Amino acid sequence: RLRPGDTHVVATVEEVRPMTSDPFSPLLERARAHALAHLADQPDRHVGARGTRVELDAALRTPLPMRGEDSSAVIDLLAAQAAQGVVASGSPRYFGFVIGGTHPVALAADWLSSAWDQNAGIHATSPLSAVIEAVAADWILELFDLPHESAVGFVTGCQMANFTCLAAARHAVLRRVGWDVEADGLQGAPRIHVVTSAESHVTIDVALRYLGIGTRALHRVPSDAQGRMRADSLRELVATLEGPIIVCAQAGNVNTGSFDPLRRIAETCAAHGAWLHVDGAFGLWARASRSRAALADGIELADSWATDAHKWLNVPYDCGFAIVRHADDHRAAMTSAAAYLIQTKGEERDAVDWVPEFSRRARGIPVYATLRALGRNGVEKLVDNCCERASQMARLLAAHAGVQVLNEVVLNQVLVRFSDDDEMTRAVIKGVQDEGTCWLSGTIWHGQAAMRISVSNRATSEEDAARSASAILRVFDSLSEPDWRSRPGQAVDV
Repeated sequence: RLRPGDTHVVATVEEVRPMTSDPFSPLLERARAHALAHLADQPDRHVGARGTRVELDAALRTPLPMRGEDSSAVIDLLAAQAAQGVVASGSPRYFGFVIGGTHPVALAADWLSSAWDQNAGIHATSPLSAVIEAVAADWILELFDLPHESAVGFVTGCQMANFTCLAAARHAVLRRVGWDVEADGLQGAPRIHVVTSAESHVTIDVALRYLGIGTRALHRVPSDAQGRMRADSLRELVATLEGPIIVCAQAGNVNTGSFDPLRRIAETCAAHGAWLHVDGAFGLWARASRSRAALADGIELADSWATDAHKWLNVPYDCGFAIVRHADDHRAAMTSAAAYLIQTKGEERDAVDWVPEFSRRARGIPVYATLRALGRNGVEKLVDNCCERASQMARLLAAHAGVQVLNEVVLNQVLVRFSDDDEMTRAVIKGVQDEGTCWLSGTIWHGQAAMRISVSNRATSEEDAARSASAILRVFDSLSEPDWRSRPGQAVDV
C-alpha cells in the first residue's frame, strides 16, 4: 500500500515472473537434431544393425551413477549408439516381421502425445484423448466396413487385441449358458471349445494362456497348401462339439498372406451358435483397398476382429485395435471401476471400458492424425503400393534360375526358397542381412526353410523393390559357387 512520498515502479509480467531456466528446450532441440539426422540417413543406410550385443553393452553399461550425469551428454550417448544398434525398421527396404514404417504426421502427432503426457484411461484424465479415440474408432469401423455398433479398444498390438477380443468371447459364450466368468472364474465352468487353424498365429495361443483357457485342448483344423483353414473340415469338427464354442479364423497368414474362407467359416459358426473371432493383424487392412477387399469377403459377419495400426497404418509402436461387434460383451469383459475414479458410465468415452490397461499413453492421437492426413484414398494407396511392390519382388526373384516363390502372392507377403535347399536358403538370408541393402527374415514353411519378405512401408518404391531383389539375387549367385558351403559363418537359424 502506497503512502504519501512513496515511489513505485509498475513491473511487466515478464519482470515479476520468477527467473527460471527452461529445462526442456535445449534437450528437445538436441533430441530433434539427432532424430532428424537419423531420419535423413535412414533411406540409404545399412538396414540391419551393425553393432554386436557385446559392443553395445560396452558402450552403455556402467555402474549406476551416484550423482546424475549431464542430461545433454546422456542424449548424445544414446544417439551415438543408434548408428550401431538401431535397426532401420523405417527404411523403405526393411521387409522383416511385417513391421511398417512411420508416416511423418504419425511421428509428429506421437511427439505431441509424449509432450502432453496424457493418461488416456478415462475421460476425466484426458478429455482430448477420449474424444479423439471416439472419432478415430468411428473412422476405423467405416474404413473396414464393419458393423457401426461395434466397440473399439486401442491396445498395444495384436497380442493384446486378440486377448481383449477373446476375453469378450469368453464372457459371451459362458454368459449364454448361465455362467458369470468375471465373478466366478473358470473353476467349475462349462468347458469352452476353442477351434483354430493349424496355421493360426502364436498370439492366439498366448491369449488363451492368459485367459486361463489353455492350449492343450485346442481343436486345430487342417489348412491347405497356402495356409488357409479348410472350411469343410471345420464344419465336420464343429458338428461334433457340445457346449460353448469359439472359432478363431485368420485374415492374412503370417507367412503367405492368404485368407481363411471367412464367409463359409462364418456360416458354420452361425449355424452352431459359435463366436467367430478373426485375427487380422495386417490382413484386415485389405478391407481399405477396393482391389483387395474381396480377399476378406465375409469378414464383416464375425463377432470380433484384431488388427495392428503400427503395421499398415504406419503409426509408431505401440498401437493395435480390438474390435467387438457386441459392445456389452466387450465392456463386461474389460471394464473396471473404483470409488475414487470419475467415470461417466457411457456418457463420455472411458477407454478403460475397452482395454486391459488403465494407465496408458494416448495412442489414439497418432491414429487420428494419420487417418485425417491420409483419408480413405491415402490408406488405400498405402496398402495397394505395398502389395504391388511384393508382387514386383516376387516376379523379379522367380525369373531367376534356382529361385522358387512358394506362395500365391495375394497381399504383401512373399516366401522364397533357393536351390530347393534348406542350407542354401538360410545362407542367402544371412548373406542379405549382412550385405545391408535390405533386411528380411526367415521362416519354416511346411517343413522347409524359406525367406520371408514382408512389404509394409508406405515409402517402399519400385526402385527400392528392384534394388532389393537385385541384392538378394547377387548374394544367391555368390553362394552358388562350388565352395560356398565351406565358407565360415554361412549358417543362420530361422
